[in-house]
Amino acid sequence: MFNFGIEHEVAFFDLAGNLVDFSRAKFADFNQIIDALPEYVNDDLHLHIGDAGIRKKRWYIEGFERYGMDEEFVECVPKGIEIRTTIHTKIKNTILELNESFCLLRDVAAKFGLIPVLISYNPALTSYEPQPPFNEYELRELQAYPDEQTVNIYMVSYGPDLNISLVDMPVDKVIDIGKKLNYYSPYIVPFSYSSPFYQGNLWEGLSVRTFIRTGKRAATRVFVEKPEQLIPSIPALTKIARLPAEIGRIEFKAFDSCDDFSVYAGLLALLKGLVLDETLSGKLLVPDAALHQVSAQEGFDNEHIYRIAIQVLQAAEIALENDSDINLLAPLKNMLEKRETPAHKLIRTFKE
Repeated sequence: MFNFGIEHEVAFFDLAGNLVDFSRAKFADFNQIIDALPEYVNDDLHLHIGDAGIRKKRWYIEGFERYGMDEEFVECVPKGIEIRTTIHTKIKNTILELNESFCLLRDVAAKFGLIPVLISYNPALTSYEPQPPFNEYELRELQAYPDEQTVNIYMVSYGPDLNISLVDMPVDKVIDIGKKLNYYSPYIVPFSYSSPFYQGNLWEGLSVRTFIRTGKRAATRVFVEKPEQLIPSIPALTKIARLPAEIGRIEFKAFDSCDDFSVYAGLLALLKGLVLDETLSGKLLVPDAALHQVSAQEGFDNEHIYRIAIQVLQAAEIALENDSDINLLAPLKNMLEKRETPAHKLIRTFKE
């Protein structure tokens, strides 16, 4: 039995058309929205709550947590709000909950003059500079966790984590699938490309988020139960599960944001097909940053990316042959036939 979930970072604009990022927003600006959103019984069985008291609901303030020299939490510098779905056994139900949560977030945010938007990279700012600068304790913590040293990228990029797991799959098999997704990531992420803007203008490619982010930050994350199951790598492929529901979860983190949630249904079906497939043999402990950059610039116009993307999609179709989820691949097949990504539409609109 498969389990599915989505965690989605959401940015906001104010009524004047300004992106309400860390340069404009305070924690309280977003916290008033969180306070007005509902809390559901038993969500803690599905969702990690955390120690700082920020992650209590299906929505929480996404940002960077600052600490004082006494190791006490000081503040969370916000970049937006994250939506988390609970765990579902059907892709359709996962997408329905994501849509319901997004609509509820939109309605509540409107009362405070904010509009949620699905973007993948800050269109104006290129990096995050902490104010005040990191103290000695924070620097020690960053050095201990190399992935956290890319906070300058994390704070200007937005996107979904698509989560998938197969109940009772052995940990070595889960890790192998994580490596497989790392390998094939450059060929499947173009289905989501939607960040062709940088510093207020058109960028020279389709996904500046992928170009800058992937390789420095993880494409895939696998949650394991025990420390001895961790595999050292930068960025890290493996992480200790924080609650029982996370054990064996594969988190695919490299997709751009999509404003059409049906694309996520197709992408989850694609990941499901890749979990089931036994014909594709590529594996990587860390994602190929250089190939991701080629993919980010050219997408399916690159013959190598296009050719392997066809192979991957066909392998997923064969693996899902007797599964109704095969029908969810239709939007992806259409993109591949046209050799287009969502970014192409954004570029055309911008030029018009």
